Amino acid sequence: MSDWLQEMPAWMSILPPLITVLCALWLREVFTALLIGILSGGLIVGYYSEGFIGMLSGLLKPVDHLVNALVPADGDSGHMAVILFSLWIGGMVALISANGSMHALVNKISKRATNRKSGQFATWLMGILIFFDDFANTMVVGNTMRPLTDRLNISREKLAYIVDSTAAPIAAIALITTWIGAELQFIDEGIQQLSGFPSGKSAYSVFLNSLSYMFYPILTLIFIPILIWTGKDFGPMHKAESQLEYQPKTRDENTVNEGKIWMGLVPIAVMIIATLLGLLLTGYSEELWQAREVSLGQKIALIIGAADSYKALLWSSFSALTLAVLISLPKMGLEKTMNAAVSGFKKMLPAVIILVLAWALAGVTKEMHTAEFISSALSGNISPKLFPAATFVLAAIIAFSTGSSWGTMAILYPVVIGTSWALGSSAELGMQENYDILVNVISCVLAGSVLGDHCSPISDTTVLSSLATECDHLAHVKTQLPYAITVGVAALLIGTLGTAYGLNNGLAFSLAIAVLYFTVSYFGKTTS
Repeated sequence: MSDWLQEMPAWMSILPPLITVLCALWLREVFTALLIGILSGGLIVGYYSEGFIGMLSGLLKPVDHLVNALVPADGDSGHMAVILFSLWIGGMVALISANGSMHALVNKISKRATNRKSGQFATWLMGILIFFDDFANTMVVGNTMRPLTDRLNISREKLAYIVDSTAAPIAAIALITTWIGAELQFIDEGIQQLSGFPSGKSAYSVFLNSLSYMFYPILTLIFIPILIWTGKDFGPMHKAESQLEYQPKTRDENTVNEGKIWMGLVPIAVMIIATLLGLLLTGYSEELWQAREVSLGQKIALIIGAADSYKALLWSSFSALTLAVLISLPKMGLEKTMNAAVSGFKKMLPAVIILVLAWALAGVTKEMHTAEFISSALSGNISPKLFPAATFVLAAIIAFSTGSSWGTMAILYPVVIGTSWALGSSAELGMQENYDILVNVISCVLAGSVLGDHCSPISDTTVLSSLATECDHLAHVKTQLPYAITVGVAALLIGTLGTAYGLNNGLAFSLAIAVLYFTVSYFGKTTS
């Protein structure tokens, strides 16, 4: 550890993300809030590394973090891939809007999705169907469904919530996603270090067992249909749904000449298919494919889990953009086609800037060891049965503070797996009971990470949801937060704590769903 880190009070590591969140809520302007948070981190690091003189260099520290956000020191090209992917998707969406195909698609769907309920349900269903990657899910569903939900008087905030709350939860629990490889790697590295762990329990089987404890992601996916079915909302979301303040100035669909539906569906279909093929190609292993002891389902899941998701998304988005250009040329001509694509790029720039600033702030929290401080501050002697709940809360806090669910998993899995097993062993729990608690803990890292990610204004998936739906970012955070917390509390109290103390998993899910339904029915109000 650096000398200056030893000099700095550990609690100061939470100041940059805390200042960012408070400034965002106070100023209602996310660019300034992120810059202030990054600058505060630079000043703190500068002071403790070189004193007051170091604070002068700390004023320039944000520049270093912004550069590292684009080109990380470890050479990881993931951030640039996300930027290019976002720009190319923006260009494709602009093209299929300009050539009239999106308008035709909306008209077609409108014949079935004729009211608010069916429009929201169609959005939720699309979010479930595009399960293999959260980024692809967010961009495709948000951009595709926005014209329809506008027409049906569904607020951008509600659209952003549905998009955001299907993307990560379904990608986190589906058996074949870009998340599965990282999850299995974290789990495998953890259980390999456990003494007395049951033989024959692979990382994949542990993951499958943990799905029955994934209360927050699953309940989130169920909470959305509850809202749709009852037709009620509460808190800031009800106000947004009643006012629909963003839509009058954005609804210009009637000015677009209707095109052919296939001109829009083909690029979208190519993107989805190309993403899946890219995942299979980049993750393919001849040794794994020939392994007779591994089932076909496991093979496909492990191949996709080991894939280079960024490369697959770049291939697919570029292919979709190129195809959209070629399809639009005969109808629109070269100049109008390229102008439409460029206008799509421009629309993405504000969100890209937010992404870069959020990554820079994540660099600050990493440099200051924010996650480690939070983890150590909340850890200590605790009952094995309470440990899953503590893990869930800890994961949510870290993900909220850093804006990264994957970063949270990388930090916590190596710590909590060994700690959970050791706590159970020292408490002389039976093998099966200790294993059940361990599986619960493993699920809580992932579930808590998704919850914190949903609540964080600096999360990349939260930003992308705002971007894809063209919803004001802070409005999206403000309206989503009460819903995420509501589901999170039900998941924690009924699911995680209940099952830790002997409640049947199926009964826990049933009770949690009933409580959520009652909450919406009692506190919710029908949109006027």
